[in-house]
Amino acid sequence: MGHTQKMRVWRGDAAGGGFVDYDVPVEEGEVVLDAIHRLQATQANDLAVRWNCKAGKCGSCSAEINGKPRLMCMSRLSSYDPDETITVTPMRTFPVIRDLVTDVTFNYEKAREVPSFAPPSDNQGGKFRMNQLDVERSQEFRKCIECFLCQNTCHVVRDHEENKPNFAGPRFLIRYAELDMHPLDTVDRKNTAQEDAGLGYCNITKCCSEVCPENIHITDNGIIPLKERVVDVKYDPVVFIAKKIGLRKDSGRTPVGPAGGGPSPIKHPEKFADS
Repeated sequence: MGHTQKMRVWRGDAAGGGFVDYDVPVEEGEVVLDAIHRLQATQANDLAVRWNCKAGKCGSCSAEINGKPRLMCMSRLSSYDPDETITVTPMRTFPVIRDLVTDVTFNYEKAREVPSFAPPSDNQGGKFRMNQLDVERSQEFRKCIECFLCQNTCHVVRDHEENKPNFAGPRFLIRYAELDMHPLDTVDRKNTAQEDAGLGYCNITKCCSEVCPENIHITDNGIIPLKERVVDVKYDPVVFIAKKIGLRKDSGRTPVGPAGGGPSPIKHPEKFADS
């Protein structure tokens, strides 16, 4: 059964703006994006909103609903009381272009800074082999749809604009982790992750994992293991002494630098039950 939903939508641009209240007719089974589309079609033809697939796979319709970063197409109206006012705002961490559309250029700039995958040069006859566990570790991070909700909710950049030049954010820290864990990659990314991507800025509050629509365990399976590898390389006195007396060798990866520790156990193996 349909009803009239009270909605408060932020309208404006980079120069400023404010909230506008609307009464939007909605139907049973619809999502917040449906309500925004109906509002756009019937009352606010100039409302700017970014979307594409409406299936939770393109990551385009990211916004903040009642203060929580979410995909509008995955937020069912039935999750809210019919009498409450649903407030929809653009992602706070990124500059507003207009209405619900933000400029996420920051994320693409950080993506370009990640060193690309570099396999060994001696692949004769396609004989590379990987253990299934190594495949699964990377596969979880590959589920990312780049909605940038994790980037938006990360307080390191959300509350501190000055950190953006020195911090890649959780989406790209798991990219560093994915590549550094890859057994066929020849580039040692641990120093780059620490010095250039700002790995040390992350204090693992797990807010990024909480808002991920793909339920990726960003912190437990990506950032924490990457931090452990960096600690092994840079701060572990046992490793330092072992290297000095020849009990531990460098990994042979480039740039020059030891490979940190063995892989940390996957903390949520149930993620791979259907892989």
